[in-house]
Amino acid sequence: MNHSYRVLLYYMYVPIADPEAFASDHLNFCNDLGLKGRILVAAEGINGTVSGTIEQTEKYMQTMKADSRFADMVFKVDEAELHAFKKMHVRYREELVTLRLEDDVNPLETTGKYLKPSEFYEAMQDPKTIVIDARNDYEYDLGHFRGAIKPEITNFRELPDWIKENRDKFEGKKILTYCTGGIRCEKFSGWLVKEGFEDVSQLHGGIVTYGKDPEVQGKLWDGQCYVFDERISVPVNQTEHVIVGKDHFTGEPCERYVNCGNPECNKKIICTEENEHIYLRGCTHECRVHPRNRYVEEHNLSEEQVKDRLSLLGKELEKKEQEVLS
Repeated sequence: MNHSYRVLLYYMYVPIADPEAFASDHLNFCNDLGLKGRILVAAEGINGTVSGTIEQTEKYMQTMKADSRFADMVFKVDEAELHAFKKMHVRYREELVTLRLEDDVNPLETTGKYLKPSEFYEAMQDPKTIVIDARNDYEYDLGHFRGAIKPEITNFRELPDWIKENRDKFEGKKILTYCTGGIRCEKFSGWLVKEGFEDVSQLHGGIVTYGKDPEVQGKLWDGQCYVFDERISVPVNQTEHVIVGKDHFTGEPCERYVNCGNPECNKKIICTEENEHIYLRGCTHECRVHPRNRYVEEHNLSEEQVKDRLSLLGKELEKKEQEVLS
């Protein structure tokens, strides 16, 4: 396999004066290098994932570290065969991760205790410990730490309210939290501390670092790790592969994500390629018959062809229903 490209994942909470101007200049810099990716810049810091050749990514890291603000930046590096993005975006945001708290958390002042992978691995096995996944539901569904709690949220900003609603489950417990690269946990763990939870720790460097650690080798992780680029997912556990993803339509083991064909829905669903064709990539009947179903458009299906497929699907579903009842 020819790994002539690399993917860099990084973040740093550090004051950035005039972040809008910085974002504009940084976009020009990335384009000049030939990188592709997605970078967010705020007054509180920077958060990005970029892809490029070994030479391009090396130059990027060297240039960033030459800036005193980013001298201690930690880059998580993945080998790749091609770019992981189609374009280069650098955008200004008010927050690096959207929590929209009335009283914002500054991770440079308040955050949970950092645990390196080996410490997190040990802490997870303590029966008094509760592990909270700080990511969204669809990320959890593809893969998570064994026994981790799945908050019923679709956006990170919903997490504080969910914790408040379920506070009695976590009171007096040792709390561990984790996310993809670590940035969400910096704020979330700090928020937990400010809320009065006394024993709060976070996986330093996130799932990506945990999976690469030579000592723990991703143990106690089941499934894949969802990533926000063209790869969609990456492996974590180097010792065993337990599939936790379930096909949206049949419930069979699956780790393939697609977006619902209805552009007004666009829900992320796990499904096999076969079921994508059978169900016209619609997560519900309403989405399958939506007049702007992208699957129908992409495959240039006529009204008659769609009608035939839906009729066949209806008969199959009816047959399965009869089998369950008999």
